[in-house]
Amino acid sequence: MQHTLEFKKITKYFPGVKALDGVSFQARSGEVLAFLGENGAGKSTLLKTLNGDYQPDEGEYLVDGQPAHFRNPHEAIEAGISVIYQERQILMELSVAENIYLGRMPTKGIMIDTRKANENAQRIIEDFGLPIRATDKVKDLSIAYQQMVEIMKAYSRDNLKVICFDEPTASLSDAEIDSLFRIIGKLKSEGKIIIYVSHRMSEIKTIADKVAIFKDGRYVDTVDARTTPEADMIRMMVGRDLGDIYEKLDRNTAPKTEVLLEARHISSDYVDDVSFTLHKGEVLGFSGLVGAGRTETMRAIIGADKMTGGEVLLEGKPIHNHSPYHAMKNGIVLVPEDRKMQGILANLDITDNINISLLDKHSNALGILNRKAEQETAEKGIRDFRIKTPSADKKIVELSGGNQQKCIVARWMATEPKVLILDEPTKGIDVGAKAEFYQMICNFAKQGLGVILISSELPEVIGLSDRIIVMRGREITGEVMREDATEDRLLSLGMMEKTKKENEA
Repeated sequence: MQHTLEFKKITKYFPGVKALDGVSFQARSGEVLAFLGENGAGKSTLLKTLNGDYQPDEGEYLVDGQPAHFRNPHEAIEAGISVIYQERQILMELSVAENIYLGRMPTKGIMIDTRKANENAQRIIEDFGLPIRATDKVKDLSIAYQQMVEIMKAYSRDNLKVICFDEPTASLSDAEIDSLFRIIGKLKSEGKIIIYVSHRMSEIKTIADKVAIFKDGRYVDTVDARTTPEADMIRMMVGRDLGDIYEKLDRNTAPKTEVLLEARHISSDYVDDVSFTLHKGEVLGFSGLVGAGRTETMRAIIGADKMTGGEVLLEGKPIHNHSPYHAMKNGIVLVPEDRKMQGILANLDITDNINISLLDKHSNALGILNRKAEQETAEKGIRDFRIKTPSADKKIVELSGGNQQKCIVARWMATEPKVLILDEPTKGIDVGAKAEFYQMICNFAKQGLGVILISSELPEVIGLSDRIIVMRGREITGEVMREDATEDRLLSLGMMEKTKKENEA
């Protein structure tokens, strides 16, 4: 059966912000329609309006030509609309089958028929070609397979018409992305309407048929994904030609000879014998496949994971970081990869989020906070990092992903660090905001900070780093200067076996 989804002049207001401004366009069965736009352009807000999380202030949407109005996500699901958000919405303690059929478990008489649920779920798992079992606890699955459980939950509903993916690949490896794309292809062949939100242009070119472009809460146009040049799409979404982002960066060109941080034979339960140096004013990139040990190395250095061997020297002096708090006091801070779980304090406003690491500085001997000092620090962070918000009192969770990330960076920069570790800092951030972040990183290096950049995006780590360290299997397999770095070389080092490295030594 063919389905249609039409948005007609959808408008949504938030305090001080017009998040959606008369959005009108149509999506059809059997095609993948990608949403492309900067953070804050309205993509996720539109999905939440469709899903019943938000109510439109003006306009309407039509499903199969009929006006629809969902007061909550349950009503949307009952009408065949499912949204797979970046944040997983599953119950970890339940099995795969129990999550798939949650709220609608098959019954035998008045009893729940667990056997039938497991059999039905296993058939879906086999359709998806996944190496998991219906009886597996979701908490024991990888993030990728947890996300697949959410997709299977939507797929299992006989009435599914529209399925929306909001940044689905943010935590997936290349192999897992391939599996997701295969499943999307299956849904497409069955005539579902598929909406795919992503900032990764290469993904959009691979999976999408058409691209709906948004800017500042307005719908701009729908273009063909495969024939429209990438530069044209970027120009439509950001309103300017970014050209080669990396060539335009104002870098620190001074010689980097002064050793700032030295890691000697760092070992923990998660990494083995990792040694490297970081120079003052240098951007040191860390590259490698998922699970290579890059994040785990930094967690050991800042005391988030216990070191079982090795030592850390800062400006030539040994330091002992028993916790991230000690690391901060010593001048080393980490902006984590998962900003929602490990970065932002969702229930607090921007002021509290930026100042949370400065409670000692902004309180007196009696523990009374100086709110004026906190306000000044927050306003400085908003100015310095160009955080888009009507005020510092706005809840951080109401900001776009890029602006949330800026708040976290502002928080740690307010502690006046010597070493700034950025773990996947542009994850889930649009190309326009990335350009701002890239120049921000270069500015930190020009100020004399040592910057460690962990990135899975090869063009990013090559374009920003002065030197690149490559890891695989919890150890370093190579080091490459920026002028010698290519994607092929980094991939080769990232897949190098330990025995091969030892033979070459």
